[in-house]
Amino acid sequence: MKRTSISRRGILKGAATLGLVAATYALKPVALWAGTAADSSSPDVLTGDLIDLTISEQKFRLNGREATAVMMNGSLPGPLIRLKEGQQATLRVTNRLREVTSIHWHGLLVPPEMDGVPGVSFRGIDQGTTFTYHFPIQQSGTYWFHSHSGGQELQGMYAPMIIDPIEPEPFQYQRDYVVMLSDWSFESPHTLLSNLKKQAGFYNFQRRTAGEFVADVGRHGWWATVQDYLAWDRMRMDPTDFADVTAYTLTYLMNGQPPESNWTGLFRPGERIRLRVINAAAMTLFDVRIPGLQMTVVQADGQSVQPVVVEEFRIGPAETYDVIVEPAGDGPYTVFAETMDRSGYARGTLATRPGASAPIPDRRPRPLRTMADMGMNHEGMSHARTESRAGNGHLPTHTMPSQTSPTEAHQQHGRGVGDMTVSEMRSDKETAHQRPSERPTTEPVPHSPDDHGTGNQMVAEFSSNRMHEPGAGLDAGERRVLLYTDLKSLHPFDEHRRPDREIELHLTGHMERYMWSFDGQKYSEAPPIRFHYGEMVRLTFVNDTMMEHPLHLHGMWMYLENSAGPYLPRKHTVLVKPAERLSVAIHADAPGRWAFHCHLQLHMEAGMFRVVEVSEREPTR
Repeated sequence: MKRTSISRRGILKGAATLGLVAATYALKPVALWAGTAADSSSPDVLTGDLIDLTISEQKFRLNGREATAVMMNGSLPGPLIRLKEGQQATLRVTNRLREVTSIHWHGLLVPPEMDGVPGVSFRGIDQGTTFTYHFPIQQSGTYWFHSHSGGQELQGMYAPMIIDPIEPEPFQYQRDYVVMLSDWSFESPHTLLSNLKKQAGFYNFQRRTAGEFVADVGRHGWWATVQDYLAWDRMRMDPTDFADVTAYTLTYLMNGQPPESNWTGLFRPGERIRLRVINAAAMTLFDVRIPGLQMTVVQADGQSVQPVVVEEFRIGPAETYDVIVEPAGDGPYTVFAETMDRSGYARGTLATRPGASAPIPDRRPRPLRTMADMGMNHEGMSHARTESRAGNGHLPTHTMPSQTSPTEAHQQHGRGVGDMTVSEMRSDKETAHQRPSERPTTEPVPHSPDDHGTGNQMVAEFSSNRMHEPGAGLDAGERRVLLYTDLKSLHPFDEHRRPDREIELHLTGHMERYMWSFDGQKYSEAPPIRFHYGEMVRLTFVNDTMMEHPLHLHGMWMYLENSAGPYLPRKHTVLVKPAERLSVAIHADAPGRWAFHCHLQLHMEAGMFRVVEVSEREPTR
């Protein structure tokens, strides 16, 4: 393993900074990788052409409790790896666990055998063995890596990765920090999943109260309120269900430290600070803000975008956002990452001196879903969604579709995009020949009774593009919130062209049984989704569930069709809202088998996983 200091490349580079909890049995928190662009030496940043990683179980202490985590090189998060675009990377990974492990290089374009998904692209790393990853670095930006084996990611096996570009970046900064968000439970992943299988709302302690019922009657009237409550009851769902796993069992970490430990990044007034925000949480969406500071978004998922000034952004599991902040005063400033369900938060501080602390912002009330958010009762949908951002909108009830199990739905509809039949693909001549940027529309699309995607506990009556909405619990009128429609790539991409065909994929689930799937088929039942090498595919996601889903495609970029014309942003993970119809364009330029899944770990484990198979390069004639 080669450990070296990081050379300074003008003011465009800085030393990545990450505060970690010590993973040794001594159980002492240690601040690692502290530095600035002017003082960037750090023995704990791994760089060079050969890097060694060792995976093992280690003891650590969190909020006075001792626990065992799965760690890389004895730290949680694991060590920061810093590479350079254009180099050949060799990473030797030794497994000292009592089970198979793996590492997936999230968002990196690598050969399929180096992608690190057991059962899809390689067999995994057996106990007591070493596997060598070797691949070229073809990109730059902020990324991360994590286990793709069992529940190891939830047990602490994740770490940041920075790839420095060959060409100077289009923005400047004097200080560089990684802000890695994650969640930790003292319960095992098996216990979490088992509890959710027994009772879908096992960790939800924010249900509506009798007092709220009375308040709703005052706002909406007796009959409308009763009908609304009965509708949710018939669906066996709860409008407060925003997170399967909550602060009841989770502790939210920033750079490995709980809120009480107050991770701190130091700065000098007037400096431009780059924050590389990575959501490495297994089950948590965060809303990130820094009271008193605006944030300029300059990268999304490692790709440069046209700068967007915001005061808050939502980040789903596996997404990354790089932002620039410019504190004029000496602060301190709280870096506040509140969970979407408002049950908890991670926090840190930007300060001019160690030990400084800024106030925690007032906690917001937990939001509520509405029938319109669920794609029900199209009449008045726009009004209801506006209300829902403040967390208090309700609509009258309506006729609900029947409940069908995933297996029953598959038998009824014969759904399976991997079989490549006409019934499995939406290849509408009118839409298939549009440029990707012309595809989005905010007009709701009605679902017919025989539409695919049942196998749900319920199926939305309508789906629509919701990229212009901030998301449940966020109010764009309160502060400037990042929207997916704000994202525009810095330069147009040459591979943009009209899609050759479209595949519609429904996101499905049954909360009562805690079953998750695509098109009503869990992974064990589903054939691969097949792409032809070289084609441009429009993949349209239709979310028939009441949950947000961060969807991650391995091996290829997804061009988010957000009306940005030739400047569609490239993402490796897209967050799909309930009742949303969201399209991405994919250039199938990577032959092989690739994982595609929801990045909520327990959703993936419960079946929301597919293989995308890109046919081999056609022989030249």
